[in-house]
Amino acid sequence: MSEEMDIMDHLIVSIQSGRYEPHDKLPSENELADAYKVPRITARKAYERLQELGYIYSKQGKGSFVQDRNLRIPLVLKTNKSFSQKMTELGYEYKSTNIFCESIEFNNKIYESLGVSENERVFRIGRLRIIDGRPIALHISFVAETSFPYIEQEGKEITSMFYYYQSKGYQHLKSSETTLRLAHPSKYERELLSCSSLIPLLVLESECIDEKTGQTLEYSKTMYRGDVFTYVI
Repeated sequence: MSEEMDIMDHLIVSIQSGRYEPHDKLPSENELADAYKVPRITARKAYERLQELGYIYSKQGKGSFVQDRNLRIPLVLKTNKSFSQKMTELGYEYKSTNIFCESIEFNNKIYESLGVSENERVFRIGRLRIIDGRPIALHISFVAETSFPYIEQEGKEITSMFYYYQSKGYQHLKSSETTLRLAHPSKYERELLSCSSLIPLLVLESECIDEKTGQTLEYSKTMYRGDVFTYVI
């Protein structure tokens, strides 16, 4: 493992220093093994780990190449626009897919945020955000049935909560203070987002509030792939 990490450290420094430019071809596994005097399997594992971290990519039969890490999606965290609007304006091919709508067990933090009692139902609606065919974020909205009586049925078709709220007459929305934290993806999240356990997730939690009435419409939790975005605070 130490030899593998040494190779990774040297290659990362070479990439970050500009010795290797984006899409440059890297040495073959045999060349890397000879240069560092290690077995070929060690060189292969170093490349596999660098690929999981997003530093390189491979082409079958052609070798390993430097990933362009400068081409990140800018994510503006403070805005009154929907995520789909922001991505479309940036020129990305954007798609949102509804992946679940289900009631949750009592959770004090979420129930208190929504202002509902323990015997009332809260549903979580999950959407997978996809850009250029690549899953990049998981957005989960927690919504009280008392606020939206038909959410159990309608929630299965929602791909944008922003447009759903507008369809219900809520035209002026704002977010509460957003909390951010880093987390490593669970197995379920790795499968959904097609990423390895080495890719950190930026987890954002906030409330969506109707400006006119002050009513909290949802408590939301969004997990963004840390290797895809640059963040504009």
